Amino acid sequence: MPYPFYKVVHFLGIFTMLTVLAAMSMHAMKGGTKADVPYRRPLMIAHGVATLFALTGGFGMLARLGAFHGALPGWVFLKLALWLVLAAAPWFVHRGRTIARAAIVALPLVAALGGAIALYKPL
Repeated sequence: MPYPFYKVVHFLGIFTMLTVLAAMSMHAMKGGTKADVPYRRPLMIAHGVATLFALTGGFGMLARLGAFHGALPGWVFLKLALWLVLAAAPWFVHRGRTIARAAIVALPLVAALGGAIALYKPL
């Protein structure tokens, strides 16, 4: 597949993850619990598929850039750490209203930091 295809898949995964996490955060901010999330199963499935899309698209782009001919650059490991934060976010979003309120601000910033790392490739 061409590089732009992987880029679209990567972005689709990130945008979907953020949308699902925003829905879960808003539910928690309104006082909802993990057990009474409406559409919990479809939301978790969407988050899982989005996480897979973000990872697959990212590694597809790396393959198109020829990054697998030796050691991976340091910025890739930074992006993987941010991916882990976004992938684990449903686990901590429902820990309370304060954490949900912080997540609604922090998680898009985490995604923006990932974009900046990809753009500037600091390491």
